Amino acid sequence: MIRLKTVMAGLAQSCSAAIYPEVCQMCGDETAKPEEGFIGRGCQAKFKPIKPPFCRRCGQSFKGEFSGGFECANCKEMGFQFKFARAAMLANADMLEVIHRFKYEQALWLVPLFERMLSDSVLEQIRDWGGDCLVPVPLHPVSFRQRGFNQAEQLCRSICQKSGLIVEVRAIIRNRVTQSQTLLSRSARAANVRGAFEPYKVKLDGRRVVLVDDVLTTGATTSDCARACKRAGAAEVGVWTLARGLSLPEH
Repeated sequence: MIRLKTVMAGLAQSCSAAIYPEVCQMCGDETAKPEEGFIGRGCQAKFKPIKPPFCRRCGQSFKGEFSGGFECANCKEMGFQFKFARAAMLANADMLEVIHRFKYEQALWLVPLFERMLSDSVLEQIRDWGGDCLVPVPLHPVSFRQRGFNQAEQLCRSICQKSGLIVEVRAIIRNRVTQSQTLLSRSARAANVRGAFEPYKVKLDGRRVVLVDDVLTTGATTSDCARACKRAGAAEVGVWTLARGLSLPEH
């Protein structure tokens, strides 16, 4: 069985190399291998890990120095249902570009890159908190059919391989199609997803849930998901995302 898995992994890597030449898929200039997600070292340097100081509640990074933990103004206004949120990387333009290609162009060759980003800090944070299971932010079936996969579930699978935590894909469900959050203000985002998630088939009785998504901006989507997880019986919900964007002002 182990030998078969090794052979299959080798074949998959060979197929990837045949489809995607070993060149960076961002700049097209430098060498990039499958295990690097076909993103070269120079372009990888454009991705910035989240480092302190950051809001202890939503994980948004701030410049400057702070003597202790602090909570930003956005958290105080939003009334989040999750205990806290953490992210691996800043959602700068380069990071958002590869996430967009992952979500909407099915660029699954990026998975090894994302796995490395998540394993550096996220796994340790989850272990320290004592997370019990992984729950991906669900897509509505219509969106799932359009994309062919759920990017949050794929990220959960990557974390699962390293952490050993089970992925509960049927804990919560998205009960309606919502408008894209991209161009909405902070309050409009909250209204757009309010009540869009509900408990499904799997009970989360007393468990600490690791809720996973690709990007957190205002936290509206993950907060409503956390509400649904609590209704399913979760004791606490912590959020982990691949990237953290800046909270949006009202306009």
